[in-house]
Amino acid sequence: MSRRDFSERDIHMALDGELPGDERTAYEVWLEANAEMKAKSARYAADREALRAAFNGVLDEPVPVRLSKVVLGEAPVARVSPSRSRWWLAAAAAAILAIGGAGGYLAGIGGLGLENTAEDQLAEEAIAAHVIYAAETRHAVEVPASDKDHLQSWLSNQVGLKLVAPDLAAQGFQLVGGRLLPAGQGKAAMLLYEDVKGERISLFVTAESAAKAKGTYGEDDGPEAVYWLDKGYGCAVVGSLPREQLAAVAKSAYGQLLAGLQS
Repeated sequence: MSRRDFSERDIHMALDGELPGDERTAYEVWLEANAEMKAKSARYAADREALRAAFNGVLDEPVPVRLSKVVLGEAPVARVSPSRSRWWLAAAAAAILAIGGAGGYLAGIGGLGLENTAEDQLAEEAIAAHVIYAAETRHAVEVPASDKDHLQSWLSNQVGLKLVAPDLAAQGFQLVGGRLLPAGQGKAAMLLYEDVKGERISLFVTAESAAKAKGTYGEDDGPEAVYWLDKGYGCAVVGSLPREQLAAVAKSAYGQLLAGLQS
């Protein structure tokens, strides 16, 4: 075969088993020579396995015909209400996994025909990430809290914002670590915290928002997101705490994040 330049798209094709066999050797050489792309491949592979683990209970069930048509673009999608959105995310994820693999789920969560507002998309992405990674034990974060300085500088460089991990000790939470995630057309930083009882909350921060809004988003039987969008960034604090407690934690976290962004 003739040599060609590979891209991030080829990483997803390789993980989904769709990369042509005659290109595999050249792809592996390219991956070994590009440390950033190799790291992305490892991260996407881990995300893929985490998604499969999170939705393992429904993967073997047949995908409803109506949902399959929606995912494949063969049927229109009505705007879903916030009370149904998390059920939609789980069902759509199962359909995507069954039809074409997990590679683009988090990155493409806003591309299934839902006419989401910016705050809906931020909150849904933050909640989806929290549901997947807060339940993880060994692979919840990419960089642990023991390497906090590197975590902050790495995520700041990747997301394009000066991020400082908030100190939430006064609220009873210690930093576990963080990871980088896709968000819309860009990237998001996720910081994970845990209290002495093992309860976890997460902070989801992205620089991809031009909207201005704040509020709370979620359901009574699942985690909620307290979010802010302002001046080109979005922040959501997600957890299953009582609403007043989550709001207090979010207020402290947001104040510290804002101070870091403006310093």
